[in-house]
Order: sequence, then structure tokens, then C-alpha cells
Amino acid sequence: MSIDREKLLYPFYVMIHPFDGFYEVRNRNKGSVAIALILVFLFGLSFSLRRNYAGFVVNFVDPRSVDSRTEIIAVFLAVFLFAISNWSITSLTEGEGRFKDILVVIGYSLLPMILTYTPAIVISWFIAQGEGSYYYLLINAATLFTVILMIIGIMTIHNYTFGKTLITIVFTFIALLLILFLILLLLFLIQQVWLFIQSLYIEMILRV
Repeated sequence: MSIDREKLLYPFYVMIHPFDGFYEVRNRNKGSVAIALILVFLFGLSFSLRRNYAGFVVNFVDPRSVDSRTEIIAVFLAVFLFAISNWSITSLTEGEGRFKDILVVIGYSLLPMILTYTPAIVISWFIAQGEGSYYYLLINAATLFTVILMIIGIMTIHNYTFGKTLITIVFTFIALLLILFLILLLLFLIQQVWLFIQSLYIEMILRV
């Protein structure tokens, strides 16, 4: 029971002690992929709730256009694509992190944004016109904190220098775009094959 409680609280330890926390994720298996995925889900949910329920002073999104299920699925896809891209690049550049370590880094790094989004929604209900800067300061600070944690996490689990980490992240995004292009190309080819089969079937029916 104590082990489960320790794993549940460990993301908070990582947030406060990122270098030690991520080191133990890689070398002592302190991280949990299940908890990381739960955090990804909570981030997707809080992100969608912020777009749906933030005050009108800071929210320029039509709530009727927000589909929480679609946005949560999109967050999961983005996380897995980034993890796959980073793993593929770091495998070629002597990175020591495993795929599950990358997922843990991403999930745990999202904790500051998860903890910030709900209070930010409540704050947005009470701010007046012209006071939106306080809301955006809170959101941007949490986002910056998450980015810093993610950089530290990737650097630590792969045993990279800071410079090599930044270069790896750049190539990760390039790989991610390449994967997206290949997926879209595959979907386009499948659509074309399906249309060809459909037209062929219609032509055979008409001839009969």
C-alpha cells in the first residue's frame, strides 16, 4: 500500500526535484507509465475544461465548438507521437532512455499545468476587462515550468548535455512532422484505393 502511495506522490517530488526525480525514474524504476498516462488524461481534460469554462474576458473560444473527447484523444495522440519521435531520434544518438521513460517524463512534466488550469478557470470568472494579464501570467508560468521539466527530464533519462538535448528536441519535432506526413499520405492512399474499388464495383453492377 505504501508503494502505491509513493508512486502516486512521486510526480510531485519530480516537480520539486526534477534532476534527482528523473534520474531515479531511469536508474531505479521509480516512475509509473500508468500514472503518467493518467496525468496525460487529466491534462487533456483540464485543457478542454479551460477552453470551455474560462471567463469570457480571457476566453475567445465558442464553447459549442469544444468537444472534450476529441481534444483528449488529440492530446494522447500528440504525446505518443512525440514519445515515438523522441525515442526514434535518441536511439540513433546514443540516448539511454527507454520508451516508457519518455512517456513518464512527458506525463510527469504536465503536472504544473494540470495544477494550474483549474484555479486559472476560477480566477478567470472574477477578473474584469483589462485584468486578463494576471490569468495569462499564471498560464504562461505553468507552461514554462512544464517545458523546463520536460527538457530536464529528456536530458536526464538520455544522459545528454543541455546542448545535445536541445538539438535532439529540434530533431524530435522534425521526426514528428515526418511521421505525420507519412500517416496522412497513407490515409490518402487508402482513400484512393477505396474510391477505386468503389467505382469498380459500381461499374460492374451497371454492366450487369
